Amino acid sequence: MSAGFVGAENGDIRIGDSVVVFAQGPIGLCTTAGAKLRGATIIIAVDAIAERMAVSHMLGADFVVDFKNADPVEEIMRITDGRGVDVAIEALGTHTTFEAALGVLRPGGTLSSLGVYSTNLRIPLAAFAAGLGDHKIVTALCPGGRERMRRLMDVIASGRIDLTPLVTHRYKLNDIESAHELFSNQRDRVLKIAITP
Repeated sequence: MSAGFVGAENGDIRIGDSVVVFAQGPIGLCTTAGAKLRGATIIIAVDAIAERMAVSHMLGADFVVDFKNADPVEEIMRITDGRGVDVAIEALGTHTTFEAALGVLRPGGTLSSLGVYSTNLRIPLAAFAAGLGDHKIVTALCPGGRERMRRLMDVIASGRIDLTPLVTHRYKLNDIESAHELFSNQRDRVLKIAITP
């Protein structure tokens, strides 16, 4: 939740903004929820796993783009009538999604990057509007701290967001190896696993 919400916070989402979140894993889903809490008017989620796309609607996405069935850049530009989005959030960590996020920004838009990249990123000239697009790129890792956790727990306690759809499996502590194997191999539509002693 902390990592996802910082993507929305660093994007400086304001009431009325249009936002796209690339990837709807647990962090991307929390980013979608965070965009809704911050007042985004149009939230577009990009993924290809049906269960994750369904949860993204529950957490606030207005549109879901299945990247296996449509070019996400073209579809996002169609949804925004060619304007592009105010904030693009990259929550996967691939060059392809980073470039797509950059390519759908309106002039003056912000790319909030949460991905951990395993290769060098290149900023393509066309997607960066040849440096004339007045774009801002912000990166972040998962912030912590007592005050931040208090704020996040207050959000949950207020009932303004329900993240229970993220927990798809529950295991006892004694079965943690089985839980780790399930999550590592992304089987059985797993999103997050709750471990209880």
